[in-house]
Amino acid sequence: MAQPYGGPSRTAEFVALFRALESQLPADKRLFDDPHAHAFLGARLRAVLSLARIPLTGELVTQAIDRTWPGARVSVVVRTRFIDNVLGDALADGVDQVVILGSGFDARAYRVPGAEGARIFEIDTPETLQGKRSRIEASLGHVPPHVSTVATDFEREDLDAALARTAFRRRARTLFIWEGVSSYLSDTAVDATLRRLATLAPPRSQLVFTYLDQATLRGRGEVPGARTAIAAVRHVGEPFRFGFDPAELPAYLDQRGFKLLDDLTSVDLAARYLHPLGRRHIAMRFYHVALATR
Repeated sequence: MAQPYGGPSRTAEFVALFRALESQLPADKRLFDDPHAHAFLGARLRAVLSLARIPLTGELVTQAIDRTWPGARVSVVVRTRFIDNVLGDALADGVDQVVILGSGFDARAYRVPGAEGARIFEIDTPETLQGKRSRIEASLGHVPPHVSTVATDFEREDLDAALARTAFRRRARTLFIWEGVSSYLSDTAVDATLRRLATLAPPRSQLVFTYLDQATLRGRGEVPGARTAIAAVRHVGEPFRFGFDPAELPAYLDQRGFKLLDDLTSVDLAARYLHPLGRRHIAMRFYHVALATR
């Protein structure tokens, strides 16, 4: 949920809140531990996080979030776990170059084991990157040398030009992470980004990305709670703009140089990660995460 242009993203801050809430659960109940998520919160959301730490009010806080923004919190925590696993598997398989597109307040470069041995490029707007840098420096004391930041605008600048300003290696097998971004872009920008990614790295490079179901986004095939979620992001000034038709996604990617390996909804991921822990939270098929290869 990273804003594609403009000032620091409001939705990126909400994503950080959802990750911080998940991280303060007991170790045997949480899906991941993000020790930096709380650092990205403003005063209002820090207060929300503090309330969630109180035993008698903690569950009420998450219930209120889930009523206001149905399915969003669950979508964030299950997709975070899935993408963490994809990154961990890629690092174990020898991938040593990772590009995080619309990195927002994603802290994987600083918390996933093995990430420190890779070259990681975080791409976002100058405003979001500046805010992130100050918080990481406050949390860690410095930005680790394996992380490079790249300021750009997906709607206006070619990724090739942005990465040309860095030590990015075209011949290196790469993992591209594109989380919470495509839904805020125009269809032209999504198309251009995917076509460019296919030219930037060799075969066996991978792309993991999130997207919204196009039919639900356009008001067809109503999913309970989807209208409320759509209205919530519009209210904070970052409306959803783009979605894919899941049935057409394999052909769409194929035409742009990628092969779809997996396409999962939040419902699928909740069944995989949350249900075995006895956690039965609301999830929606509106939210997807997909994995593709060059």
